[in-house]
Amino acid sequence: MSKTTKVKPTGSEVRINGQTKASTRTVGGKTITNYNMSDSEKAVYDYAQNALKDNISKVNVFSPDVQKDMQSQINAYTQQGIDTINNNYTPMINSLKSDIAARFGNLDNSSFMNKLNSIEQSRAGAQKALTQDIIAKRNSLVSDELQKRYNYLNFVNSIQNQITTNAMNHVNSALKSAGKATVNSSSSNYENMQNYLEMAGIIATSILA
Repeated sequence: MSKTTKVKPTGSEVRINGQTKASTRTVGGKTITNYNMSDSEKAVYDYAQNALKDNISKVNVFSPDVQKDMQSQINAYTQQGIDTINNNYTPMINSLKSDIAARFGNLDNSSFMNKLNSIEQSRAGAQKALTQDIIAKRNSLVSDELQKRYNYLNFVNSIQNQITTNAMNHVNSALKSAGKATVNSSSSNYENMQNYLEMAGIIATSILA
């Protein structure tokens, strides 16, 4: 009778504080590597995933409350500008009226009208500048709000990518210990990681679940 030789599985583990983070085993020429997330790590990763999923589609959409808040700021800015113009030009007009009335006894003369027209032209220029400032203020509020949203999405994306990078490092350590070729981890992008793991025949638990 011929003997049947059983092929024993071989492999390695990466442990941190007694917890197995990554393990690899080879059975029948096939290498299987698992990455195990801790509960807290998975909670953070899931939060980042959900935050990206929930916010990407509406990052450029402002809710009625956000629009109302912006409009309130614009209204306050506009009123402040109007008050500044009035505070600057109303005393000038009143002073002109008093001066002309004292000198000529009435306001029905060319000297008054010429000086008044000059003041009004200057005020019109200030009002035009205020209009441009209001437009700039609106654009600034929109830009600031968008930047805050983009910064938040970049933040949660960096969290996700960091966890992915950590997973890749542990996976590669397990593969290296088992004498297997490691996976290129030059990119921590989630989709690239999926491609790398699929090409390497690796099953990453929790991350791809």
